[in-house]
Amino acid sequence: MSARRTPWWYYAIAALIGLLLGAILVKSDEMSGLSLIGAPWFVAFILVLLGAAVLILALQVHQYAITDPKKRKSWIDPTKAVYTLVLCKALGLAGAGLAGWYMVQVLLTLPHWGIPYYQNVIIQCGVTTVICIGDMAVGIIGEWLCQLPPSEGAENPKMKAAKRRERQRKLAAGSMGKKSDI
Repeated sequence: MSARRTPWWYYAIAALIGLLLGAILVKSDEMSGLSLIGAPWFVAFILVLLGAAVLILALQVHQYAITDPKKRKSWIDPTKAVYTLVLCKALGLAGAGLAGWYMVQVLLTLPHWGIPYYQNVIIQCGVTTVICIGDMAVGIIGEWLCQLPPSEGAENPKMKAAKRRERQRKLAAGSMGKKSDI
């Protein structure tokens, strides 16, 4: 199995979707008078905890991956390593989407800075935006940390090159051994 890195434009699309949905929320909040905008402080706290947990897991996988197999003192379950990679990908994309969501709330409520309610919204969303950008960075870095060095298996570039050379050698030997009947 070969996992691919998340393309950069996935993060851009997630952020744009967050921006669009956040803008819709702010506009509907202004028109209806419902207080749906903002980010409670426990959301920021949970996002920090999620980012820290995913980073710790990614560092454990990375430490295992770079350690010489003969010197390893512990073993990591391959399922845990794959789940950590999936968590990193999810955290990166969710961080991008939520950063867009909260950033647009800050930008669209900035003109209302003089109203205490909007001051709280701007501060809460600003802090949460920074945390979401940090979570996105942790997701991207964690995804990189979960990369395993190539093993001596079939997916190793050295093994692929050796197989390719072997096929070419067999083809060259096979074509030289055949004589045409003229």
